[in-house]
Amino acid sequence: MPGTVLLDRAVFVSYATARANPGDDAGHEPDRYWRGQANGLCGAAVRGHLVLVTGLHTGYVRMTVELHPAEPPLGDEWEDAVEAPFRQRAKKLWVGGLMDRTYPARLPPGDYRVRYCARGMEQGRRQDTAGRDEIVDAYLLQFWPADPAPDRVVRQTTDIAARYHAKPRKPAPTAAERAERKLRKAERRRRKAAARPR
Repeated sequence: MPGTVLLDRAVFVSYATARANPGDDAGHEPDRYWRGQANGLCGAAVRGHLVLVTGLHTGYVRMTVELHPAEPPLGDEWEDAVEAPFRQRAKKLWVGGLMDRTYPARLPPGDYRVRYCARGMEQGRRQDTAGRDEIVDAYLLQFWPADPAPDRVVRQTTDIAARYHAKPRKPAPTAAERAERKLRKAERRRRKAAARPR
């Protein structure tokens, strides 16, 4: 059964990075998105947020987002592909670059497997910048309902993807670190509530 296309457009990226999130800011610690991961292309370690590596440094890439009822086949046209667990918390997923407009994709709340596919990353890296009529690299995000499972590299054929996969990453947070983070969040909420005028 074919999937539903949620978004298919040119997206402006910068610093070789795109993103998909529920519209809020998860902070500015880039390492958090990659903790405990095997793949280096789709940072999914922060719940509800994806950081997506592109070959192109600055300019336009083709970005497509699809929703499938079950795991779709991986097309031969994709040179590199990775998968990760993803939990959608909001009614929309906002997809775009770091410093430019984001676009809504209507992804219902739930637990998903996400596959991030890339084509033309090497050409994008060599080109460095691209206007709307100069797009050379394309990316596909495919979502389907699934229980959480570790991320993995599904296909790797380019040197650029191999370099990103080989970058050292911190291990996944321990139970103690997660508990400490929850305590810090609760304390911040308590301080905010106490600071509000009554």
